[in-house]
This record gives sequence, structure tokens and C-alpha cells, in this order.
Amino acid sequence: MDSTRLETVLRLIDEANSRDPKRAETDAGSQAGEELYGRRMSARLESFLPAAGEALRIAVRGQHIERWTSPRKSYPEGRVGYLRWRKDLKDFHARRVGELMTGAGYDETAVARVAALIRKERLKHDAEAQALEDVVCLVFLEHYAADFIASHEDPKVVDILAKTARKMSPDGLAAATKLDLEARLSRLLGKALAGAEKS
Repeated sequence: MDSTRLETVLRLIDEANSRDPKRAETDAGSQAGEELYGRRMSARLESFLPAAGEALRIAVRGQHIERWTSPRKSYPEGRVGYLRWRKDLKDFHARRVGELMTGAGYDETAVARVAALIRKERLKHDAEAQALEDVVCLVFLEHYAADFIASHEDPKVVDILAKTARKMSPDGLAAATKLDLEARLSRLLGKALAGAEKS
């Protein structure tokens, strides 16, 4: 692993995401939302898969790069518009991270590998792509789910959490049960996981 080259790309991703106009309040003060998200992703990867390779570390940090530049409302309402937005976002994120990697000296093979991870190609057949999905789900549960579910009734929340659980590997699910979550989220996640085991 080329630590200098890796550190350069991670720094460039953070610099790009530091321009996110949406701010997030943390114990350390206000921070750009997507920069904070990227750092949380890296921190979770470090605890979930400390031996992760260079490509996965880059993909984890950059999979939301400059996300605010393509808002959901710029696409048509409905599922078709949503799916197009998600696909275009993955392509955009992969391309932007690839540009930064190329500038830092990575070759086409390395850039293509990170792009495949960001697009989550062959998700259930690629251990690194699945690890990325696990980290996405764990970060959602740990940092964003409580606010997200606040406006939903319990049955809807259980359905949302069950769909999240279905994206995760057994190792990811095991890590989810160890998260320190607020009481309602923890209770409903338990119901969602119990339901998944029965199905």
C-alpha cells in the first residue's frame, strides 16, 4: 500500500467535500456534511475491517463525493426518477474519485477497481463491494437513522430497517447489533432483525 499516495487522495476527497454547503453540528463544532460523512465512513471501516485494502479505503471515503451538486429534486418524482438519480450519482462519484486518483499517480487498473466498488458492481459476489455496503449501512444506523425515522411510525421504521438488514452480510449484521443506538432505534432494529431471521 502506497501510504503517501493514499493520504493524498483521501485529503483531496476531504477538500472537495469540505465545500458542501450543508453543515453538520458535532461535539467538535460545525463541519461540512459530506466531509463528516466520509470521515465517519473511514472510521467505521477501520473498526469493521482494519485490514482493508487501498481501493476499498478510497471507495469508502469518496463514495459520496460532492453529492450535493446533484440533488434528488433535479430528477423526476417516482421510483424511475429515483433509480436514475442513484445510478447517475454512482457514475459521478466514481468519475470524480477517479480524476483525483489519476492526479495522484494511480494507474487505470486501480481507478477502475475503485469505480467498480463505488458503483457496487457484483455486490453479493465481491467481498470488498459487500464490505462497502456493510459500512454504508452501519454508518447510517449509527449516525443518521435516528433522525431519519423520527417522522415515521414504528411499522414503517421496522420495514426500513429490515430492508437495510437485507443489504448486509452476516458480519455486518453482527456489527450492527453491537452499535450504541438510541432506545427506539435499538428496539425497532431488534424487531427488524428478528423478523429477518424468521423469513
